[in-house]
Amino acid sequence: MSVKVSSAHTVQRANGIVFTLGLFVSSLRPWEWIKNAFIFAALFFSKNLLNPTLFAKTLLAFGLYCLVAGGVYVLNDIWDRDADKKHPQKSVRPIASGALPVAVAAPGGVFVLSIAVSLAFLLNPSFGIIIASYVVLNIMYSLWLKHLVILDVFSIATGFVLRVVAGAVVIDVVISHWLLVCTLLLALFLGFTKRRYEVVSLSNDTTGHRRVLAEYNPAFLDIMIGIVTSATVVAYTLYTVSPETIQRYNTDRLLLTVPFVLYGIFRYLYIVYHKHQGWNPAHALLTDVPILINVFLWGIVSGLILYTGTP
Repeated sequence: MSVKVSSAHTVQRANGIVFTLGLFVSSLRPWEWIKNAFIFAALFFSKNLLNPTLFAKTLLAFGLYCLVAGGVYVLNDIWDRDADKKHPQKSVRPIASGALPVAVAAPGGVFVLSIAVSLAFLLNPSFGIIIASYVVLNIMYSLWLKHLVILDVFSIATGFVLRVVAGAVVIDVVISHWLLVCTLLLALFLGFTKRRYEVVSLSNDTTGHRRVLAEYNPAFLDIMIGIVTSATVVAYTLYTVSPETIQRYNTDRLLLTVPFVLYGIFRYLYIVYHKHQGWNPAHALLTDVPILINVFLWGIVSGLILYTGTP
């Protein structure tokens, strides 16, 4: 009898460990890792996508960035757990809901960050510096920058720019300044639309969830969104026809990809304003079929132009 009881306790304990591990993995937010695909921008636009060595380096960098981002998400969820309990979507997260104890999440998050940053320096010292800077930026954001109006969104956008720079550094190529500007503007666009969703959906208790939301209102955010929307489209269009781009790729046909960028932005605005979504850009990218098809077609057309010289 005692053997059976002991065996049952062992199985129960093992199930508990597996369940807790599952909650921790969920707190790493693997569905958000699609954002780290910006690391592949340098590989793609430097026409090295088919280079197996450089592709492997970029893929490894992507994996390390995913681990770092996951560790940052865990720490952020710990710091924001009280505010997240008041959010309609974030309240179900393992840490905010109390399903994953902070005593387990905190050391787990620090461990993941430590391993990822250490491996990043081994892969490429410059890449390690960038990824460490990303960690510092996010810690500053969680503790301070997220409370500063406008600068909170710029902090998020800077994280995307660092991803693009990291992808260039790890394969030792120079990336166009135009792409850095386009990345910054696109990230600002996503950031301000997310703030708008939060202001509208949490209108009854904006400060209870995020103090900086008191500094925003829909009218102000609509102006910001209008500015960055126009700037993003204009910057990308100018990039496709700039002398630097035409000389680098020996073609001006990248201009043919502008309609895909326009549609993608307009479709996302439709999701934000008509469907009243937009709290999570990664979710929209992974679940909205028209956006998925549009991104796929943009990739195909851009790839044909860059790698074969024909649309």
